[in-house]
Amino acid sequence: MEARILWQTRSPTPSLPRGCKVKHHSPAVLAVLTRTPGSSTLTEVTEKRNASNWTDKLPGLTRKTVYNDSWFAELAINYLSQRFQDATGLRNSKRGYESLTQTATDTWQRFSPIQQHGVVLQSLDRAIPRPILNMIRIVLPESTFKREYFAAFTTLFFAWLVGPSEVRESEFNGKKEKNVVHIKKCRFLEETNCAGMCTNLCKIPSQTFIMHSLGMPVDMVPNFDDMSCEMIFGQEPPAITEDPAFKQPCYKLCKANRKHIMKCSSKHEDARKEEFVLQKEPFILTAN
Repeated sequence: MEARILWQTRSPTPSLPRGCKVKHHSPAVLAVLTRTPGSSTLTEVTEKRNASNWTDKLPGLTRKTVYNDSWFAELAINYLSQRFQDATGLRNSKRGYESLTQTATDTWQRFSPIQQHGVVLQSLDRAIPRPILNMIRIVLPESTFKREYFAAFTTLFFAWLVGPSEVRESEFNGKKEKNVVHIKKCRFLEETNCAGMCTNLCKIPSQTFIMHSLGMPVDMVPNFDDMSCEMIFGQEPPAITEDPAFKQPCYKLCKANRKHIMKCSSKHEDARKEEFVLQKEPFILTAN
């Protein structure tokens, strides 16, 4: 801030009688604070900071994560991609995670949201033998152990699909449990950059599959600001019409929108309109 110096002067004084001495006073100095050109008030600074929150996050979001997949990860990725292609009938010549995301993009473009849920469920059902699923469901009834076991298992064995994650603690029925998987930066969301693909090709079918095949409710809560996600085992997910994930507008970093005849936001809205289909005709998983 600048300080402008003002000299206080007296108005002209009348003549004084002789013999009177006039006492000289030093001029009073007043410091007046003024705004430096280009400075901002606290309110303006706060508004600018809030407006730049997304911009501040862009460097971390746009910086591509590099994965050095092990032989096991590559095997698992290619296996899931092939089962996905079998279910959709859509083929591509790519390999690795690129093949998986290409199949997801093709599915998103050509199928309705309810069809997308169905083909992903078929893919998962083809990928994991039914006897194994039935055994897990019977041997592990829902309990603290099962919720914590699922969280630990997901963290250890599915980094190739969703990226690095960690187990976190939450309160469940008044007790502390390690039943939450915190995915630091979802690999699938980072590769697709599409809110609709996240909800329709990952969140909804995964929640449905884990519940119907393994007897475990799970709520997947994506964070579209930093690409993280939480899987809360034991927690019932909200209805699609009430799920905050489905109120997300077209993703700010979306690449797929440029390739679609229909806008992503429109197809995202369609998923909410089709919820009645899920309620009246729940998915029935059958081994093929």
